[in-house]
Amino acid sequence: MDIWSQLLGGFATAGTPINLLWAFLGCAIGTGIGVLPGLGPAVTVAMLLPITSQVEPTASMIFFAGIYYGAMYGGSTTSILLNTPGETGTMVTALEGFKMAKSGRAGAALATSAIGSFVAGTIATVLVTLFAPIVANYAVRLGPPEYFLIMLLAFTTVSAVLGTSTLRGLTALFVGLAIGLVGIDQISAQVRYTGGVPEFMDGIEVVLIAVGLFAVGECLFTALYEGRTAQEMNRMGGVHMTRNEWRRSWPAWLRGTAIGFPFGTIPAGGSEIPTFLSYGVERRLSKHKAEFGTVGAIEGVAGPEAANNAAVTATLVPLLTLGIPTSVTAAILLSALQNYGINAGPQLFQTSSTLVWALIASLYIGNVMLLVLNLPMVGLWVKLLKIPRPQLYAGILIFATIGVYGMRQSAFDLFLMLGVGLVGVAMRRFQFPTAPVIVGMILGPLAEAQMRNALSIGEGRWDVFVQRPMSAVLLTLVVVVLVLPPLLAWRQGLKSR
Repeated sequence: MDIWSQLLGGFATAGTPINLLWAFLGCAIGTGIGVLPGLGPAVTVAMLLPITSQVEPTASMIFFAGIYYGAMYGGSTTSILLNTPGETGTMVTALEGFKMAKSGRAGAALATSAIGSFVAGTIATVLVTLFAPIVANYAVRLGPPEYFLIMLLAFTTVSAVLGTSTLRGLTALFVGLAIGLVGIDQISAQVRYTGGVPEFMDGIEVVLIAVGLFAVGECLFTALYEGRTAQEMNRMGGVHMTRNEWRRSWPAWLRGTAIGFPFGTIPAGGSEIPTFLSYGVERRLSKHKAEFGTVGAIEGVAGPEAANNAAVTATLVPLLTLGIPTSVTAAILLSALQNYGINAGPQLFQTSSTLVWALIASLYIGNVMLLVLNLPMVGLWVKLLKIPRPQLYAGILIFATIGVYGMRQSAFDLFLMLGVGLVGVAMRRFQFPTAPVIVGMILGPLAEAQMRNALSIGEGRWDVFVQRPMSAVLLTLVVVVLVLPPLLAWRQGLKSR
């Protein structure tokens, strides 16, 4: 049976009334979860795992997948309207999206986000359908040296692109790396950097740090430094994109998809890396550089959102064909499969082909559902900006508190969240970028493990990172990212003088 016959069979299964209902419920819940700061698909799917004992496998996997990519759609809403990312993958969206909202262009930002997510998700789903085995075979050839250098490239890119200086970006990155290493060593199983605090033995939750830095930090910064400042929101434009905004968005959607999909297929931090890389690419290629960081550039929303959704869709490639989860939510989806006694891997397409192709078909259906759910409701989301600021930020703090407390029901986590929020206030006050902290925290343990594995392969020799062609190319890119911007700035300075 060829691919198209299998896909048609998948549509027949996913298109049954009960599976369509599960897909719609997943998309709706996922969008809502993405909108709420502090919550996310991983926590939601984990809480709903008990339904696997009552619902048949295909329906539950369609439901969980709907929550997963629905949260990616919804996460951009709070990033744009409230500067509070609902997901770590939408952190970059907040950089330009929130500034667009403050400039009265929230409708355009939300529209390019929703349409870009649909375009990227659809293209990525087609690629999953056609090239899943090929992409998976290529990804599995990468070894620890390549994985480590991919993460190193992400570190340097994020630090160089974000913030007012590379030094501030690197400082924020090292803070995140330090936080990420707290807990039990993945390789030696030794407890480290906990300071004798038992709650730190399992590590520090990424969601906790993200909510503390962004949600709590934003609220406290507003109360401390902007509470007495009378700010008037620019007049809100229509909830659509102009012809010029369409012209600026579609190349960014395509570039973001091209960047996001490959990263989704490898265990290199999920959608965080491609969104930051996409933002950096758009910032360098844009003809409207003056809008970045000031009034908000639409390319800075379109590209990262497309990269985010393409990466999320691409996580199905290694998950289904190799049994390798490349994100936290993918790992929970893998555990859901295991609850049914289904082993993800190369034989899954033969042993459970009905489930696999129904899941792939549900991605096409879910993308259409999410576009219908999001675009007509853009006006409703924009109206959130009319909520008085005290009530608005009080609501954010409530949702943030509920989300963080719901993870482990720990009062300690709430105090830690508040402490991180105070750090976020200080970082904003002194113009340190907060995003590198999250990137360093997520990728720090992974990068450390890959570096140690690479050195083991090379018998302790550091030239293992230049012996392979791919790793040598990646190392060259790292050097270029670090050296090229200062050289260009120095050259520009000479020209100006």
